[in-house]
Amino acid sequence: MGQIRLVVDETYMDERVDRFLSGMLEEKSRSYLQKIIKEGKVLVNGKAVKASYRMEAQDEVMVDLPELLEPEILAEDIPLEILYEDKDLLFVNKPKGMVVHPSFGHYTQTLVNAVMYHCKDELSGINGILRPGIVHRIDKDTTGVLVICKNDAAHRKVAEQLKVHSITRKYEAIVTGVLKEDEGVIDAPIGRHLTERKKMAAGVKNGKDARTHYRVLQRFKGYTWVECQLETGRTHQIRVHMASIHHPLLGDTVYGSEKNPWHLEGQTLHAKVLGLLHPSTGAYIEVNAPLPVYFQKLLQRLSVLS
Repeated sequence: MGQIRLVVDETYMDERVDRFLSGMLEEKSRSYLQKIIKEGKVLVNGKAVKASYRMEAQDEVMVDLPELLEPEILAEDIPLEILYEDKDLLFVNKPKGMVVHPSFGHYTQTLVNAVMYHCKDELSGINGILRPGIVHRIDKDTTGVLVICKNDAAHRKVAEQLKVHSITRKYEAIVTGVLKEDEGVIDAPIGRHLTERKKMAAGVKNGKDARTHYRVLQRFKGYTWVECQLETGRTHQIRVHMASIHHPLLGDTVYGSEKNPWHLEGQTLHAKVLGLLHPSTGAYIEVNAPLPVYFQKLLQRLSVLS
């Protein structure tokens, strides 16, 4: 019998366990997952639960799948842009198009494969075999700074800071339309879209508390360059919140227009700054990821057109 261990990060808080597993085990049907939950083959923190159980951050989920062999995640020599590194932490600048961690059926060419090659055996094991060292994540088409934990002690301390929202997370984005206010706060709960289950939505019933602070950096003709600071870290938070005030991110065909006149690979969103208390020294450390070339060129083109 194959056993999978998964640890819930804050982006899955308040998600039903059957939906959480459906996202993690994409090749398994929801009805199959509900069946094994009913049979007691899914334990959360050591206890059998119902399919309707709602996840909490750092919940440990153990799944017994009779036919599953534990996948082997291989280290791959994929170039990494390292922004800072010590014995506890590794900060990397994730490129566009790279998935953060493997999922069942997709085991290669992820950030985890690259980090495993770079760090060898020096990675925390708290989040299981598919996500060694991973304490948070950013979307495939979002670029920028991400922190990797090299040991379990560091992982626990960083995870606790994420849980209480004390980590500094600043993003830069280009949104469609011209924002009138120079700054503002979007305070709207985020949860699963009622009909399109792979999407998130703002203002939904049973949504999780979510706040995004935004500040205008520059206005162009028809577009605005903004800084967004996360107070919470919900799935697709900036994309959902900016779309909710009718300023979706440029290139975001999920929450904005399906047309892509600029021929972009997904949303124009970059994780610029990540700041936290160092797990060993307690000192505040802040790491800055430079804007990617495509983003800089886009700003130049918008300046010329404005």
